[in-house]
Amino acid sequence: MAEMNDIVRLAVDAYKGSVEKYSVQQSEDTVRQALIEANNGKTYLDYRDIRDGKCPQLFSLVETILSNTVQEGLSADMAFNSLVDYRNVAEGDSPLFEVEDNTLFVVSDAANGTQGVRRQRLFDVPQTRIPTTVKMVRVYEELSRVLSGAVDFNKMITKVSASFEQKLLNDIYSAWVGATAAQLGGATFFPTAGAYNEDALLDLIAHVEASAGGKTATITGTKKALRNLKESIVSDSAKDELHSLGYYGKFYGTPCVAVPQRHKVGTTEFILDDNMITVVAGDQKPIKVVREGNPLMIMGDPTKNADLTQEYLYAEKWGVGVVLAGSNAGVGRYEIA
Repeated sequence: MAEMNDIVRLAVDAYKGSVEKYSVQQSEDTVRQALIEANNGKTYLDYRDIRDGKCPQLFSLVETILSNTVQEGLSADMAFNSLVDYRNVAEGDSPLFEVEDNTLFVVSDAANGTQGVRRQRLFDVPQTRIPTTVKMVRVYEELSRVLSGAVDFNKMITKVSASFEQKLLNDIYSAWVGATAAQLGGATFFPTAGAYNEDALLDLIAHVEASAGGKTATITGTKKALRNLKESIVSDSAKDELHSLGYYGKFYGTPCVAVPQRHKVGTTEFILDDNMITVVAGDQKPIKVVREGNPLMIMGDPTKNADLTQEYLYAEKWGVGVVLAGSNAGVGRYEIA
């Protein structure tokens, strides 16, 4: 069988529809043949082979492809690239997120030949752990249909990957929306509320950039939220941006990035507030995602199911949190009434 890494890469590219050497269909056939080869050349699941441990690579291959397609789907979401810090750690590890404090020392005037100035202590670096929990899904029959050609592999991984991707994005959005002032750094968090006011937003941006040591801020929000931002004088190019993007790409030089709205899992309720915009500046990424250990696939026993269907369980472990302490970054939120 071809190298597993090559097959995984081919499957992920086919999943994204961006294969180079083959058509998507050819890639699909190549991946299916690799699965069949890993299944001892059979196009069906032989329960005796599973029982006797003769096809371990089959499920390892599916595990690896699924975990990679979930990660690829998230990394392709450009709206979060500037906000999310992804970490992959070994099982049992619990990384500490350190947030450097860039508070400067007070430089005092002193007379010649004296050391009589106040001592200033180097502050401790805050450390935060992100707890992880297991997320899992149980499905049945799909792998047998893939091997027999009744359903293509892209459909299978799209369903499972999209389900995990939706759950992780839901966790990321919920963590960001529910972040407290303490998590966002106390004194570096600038809340503003009321009717839209151009000067108030300019002040908010200035505060955030000042807290981040002069770093350029970025305005984020849903398309509907960003449509509230209007400059006193709208140029023709800005009108073109509004027509093509659905919002103005810049607000007096500060870039605006639209975050796609999402439904809460299992509902038609939006997660993000369409009347809230967030201003962020700084080098660190405030949303922390920790993926712990390797994904897990467990085959079920069809003889224990009343309908004799084959099932398997797929699980991953992750945690999401918001860490943005100290004065090396700034965050502001404008709730537009």
